[in-house]
Amino acid sequence: MAYVSVNNNESIESALRRFKRKVMTEEIIKDLKKHAHFVPPGQKAKLKSQNARKRNRKRMRPMRPMNAGPGQGSNPNPNPNFNR
Repeated sequence: MAYVSVNNNESIESALRRFKRKVMTEEIIKDLKKHAHFVPPGQKAKLKSQNARKRNRKRMRPMRPMNAGPGQGSNPNPNPNFNR
């Protein structure tokens, strides 16, 4: 649980910012959403395999070169018969 004590010369806004930061670092909201409803074991396994497949697909996706911006390294003219 996230606890924040407000000092005498500290504003409420700064204490609230510290509290929000603490909640985010402890991942309290994420945990609450995770435990909001019961997920059967079969459904958990199904979600786990779906996420693994998605991760693997992402890993196998070809990486775009970092220096290739829009228009670099690609054909700007989709019509190959067009000559300038």
